[in-house]
Amino acid sequence: MWDNLILAARGKDLRWGGGGIRLLVRISMVWFSRMETSELTDRILKACYQVHNELGIGFSEKVYERALKIALVELGLKAECQVPIEVRFRGQVVGEFFADVLVENSVIVELKAVKSLLPEHQAQLINYLKATNLETGLLINFAIKGLEIKRSKLAH
Repeated sequence: MWDNLILAARGKDLRWGGGGIRLLVRISMVWFSRMETSELTDRILKACYQVHNELGIGFSEKVYERALKIALVELGLKAECQVPIEVRFRGQVVGEFFADVLVENSVIVELKAVKSLLPEHQAQLINYLKATNLETGLLINFAIKGLEIKRSKLAH
């Protein structure tokens, strides 16, 4: 039941009562259950297809990144580009990377414009997920006739 309680009440009080129990919860951030994460990735993919259909192939990753942000925002999603994320080792910062697109503070979208995705691209996304403690990432290649999509999910 709790998986379905969440979302549209950012910053509002939710009241739930049942079986003699009353609960007041203050929502200050959005959490996504498995179902909502799946719906979120579906909306992200919809935006990716919109970008691919309108722009076609042949542009740089930066062009697709900017266009994708526009499409995501138009779908009502919060999207940030080139989000800096620190990599830590034993509590010390040892590096920094920039996620191409972070959607709803929940899904990293790594964009490519290459002939085909390689295992190194998938490893890069998995490392980004580990560094951020996020569970879900999408690897999208815009450089082929149909989008090439890899979905990564980490269990925490």
